[in-house]
Amino acid sequence: MKALRLRSRDQADLLSFLRDLVRTPSPSCEEGAVAARIVREMNELGFDDVRTDAVGNVVGRVGPLTGPTLMLNAHMDTVRVSAPESWTQDPFGAKIDNGILYGLGSCDMKGGLAAMVHGAKVLRDAELPLNGNVVVACVVQEEMCEGLGTRVLMEESGLRPDWVVLGEPTDLSVSRGQRGRLEMRVVAHGKAAHAASPHLGDNAIYIAARVIFGLELLAGQLGEDEFLGPGTLAVTSISSSAGSRNAVPDRCTLIIDRRLTLGENETKALSEVQRVIAREGVNANVEVSAYRTKSHTGYECRTREFYPAWVIAPDHPLVEATVQAAQTQLKRRPLITRWGFSTEGVYTAGEANIPTVGFGPGKEELAHTADEHVRLKDVYAAATVYAQLAQQLLGKKMP
Repeated sequence: MKALRLRSRDQADLLSFLRDLVRTPSPSCEEGAVAARIVREMNELGFDDVRTDAVGNVVGRVGPLTGPTLMLNAHMDTVRVSAPESWTQDPFGAKIDNGILYGLGSCDMKGGLAAMVHGAKVLRDAELPLNGNVVVACVVQEEMCEGLGTRVLMEESGLRPDWVVLGEPTDLSVSRGQRGRLEMRVVAHGKAAHAASPHLGDNAIYIAARVIFGLELLAGQLGEDEFLGPGTLAVTSISSSAGSRNAVPDRCTLIIDRRLTLGENETKALSEVQRVIAREGVNANVEVSAYRTKSHTGYECRTREFYPAWVIAPDHPLVEATVQAAQTQLKRRPLITRWGFSTEGVYTAGEANIPTVGFGPGKEELAHTADEHVRLKDVYAAATVYAQLAQQLLGKKMP
C-alpha cells in the first residue's frame, strides 16, 4: 500500500496550527478559545460536518458518510501551570529550539491533536477511494474526568465508531491498554471541643490518621497484572472542618486515588477500604467521589469517578494495522506498550467495548511537567501514521 506523505508546505501549516494551540490557554472547563481555533482549522482544511456539540467537543469528518468509521480522538484541555518558577520556557510561548517545541500541553496532547487534524487532511488530499470515513473528535475535560467528553459525544449524537485511536503521548509506540482509576472519598467523624480541652472531644484528624496508616499498609497488598502492572493506592488530599482553628475538628475528609489493574474493580476497591475502617474501629465512611461541573458551553457535567481498566489483545486487527501503518512510515517496527496514566479509552474501550489503541508523539513522562515539550519530527510522523492507518482500514481494495 502506498505510503502517504506530509509535504513541506503541510508541515509548515501543521506547525503554525500547533503553535496557536499551545499559545491558547485551555485548562479544563475553559476550552472555548482553543475549540474555536480548531473549528477554524478544520474548515480551512476542507473537513466535512465541522461542529461543536452541547458539551463543547469539536468534531470534523473526512470521507463519505457511509461505511465504517475510524475515530481519531484527542483532548483539548490541559492542566494548569504548576510551579511557574520551575519553567525555564514560557508555558504559552511555543518556542522552538533545535526541532523541539516547548509549552504547556505540547506533549499532552496538543501535538497529537494537531497531528490528527492534519493527518486527516493528508488522507483527504490523497484523493483515495474510501469505504468509510475518519472522524476527528477533539474532546473536553479529559484532564479532570477522562471519558466524559467522548461519552457525551457518542451517546448524545449516536456516533458509534468502529475503531478509535487515541493521540495521547506514546513516543510513537502503540499502546494497547491502561489501568483504571477510582477516586474515593473517606470522611472521618469526630466530636468538636475547644482546643484548650481536647480531651472533651474526639479529634477527626487523629481518626483519619489511623485510617491513613491502614491504607498505607493496604497499598502494599494490591493485585498485579503481568501486562498492566500493579494496582496502586495513594491518599492525595486531606481537609478538616471545625468551628475555628482553636477547636478540635469534628470532620476530616481524605481523597484516595486508586489505580485498578485487571482483576480489580470498584466493588473490590471499596470493600478493601471498608475493611481498613472496620479494623481500626473508627467512625468513618467511604464512597466513590462525584464529579460535578459545567463545561465551557454551560453543559451540566455529572458522573461518578470510576474509570475501568482496559486492554486490547496484541493480535487484534486494529493493533496489527496500527503497527503496520507505523512501520510503513517510520521504517521500523514500533514498540507495543501500555500507558501509566488514564485516557478516554476508559469509555471507548472500557465501557463501549470499541476496539481502541493509542499512538501519539511525545513522551508520557513529560506530561504535566515544567518545560513540557514535543519533538516536531515526531508530530509530523504521527500525522502520516494516522493517514496511513486510515488508508489501510478504509481504503477500497482495487480489483
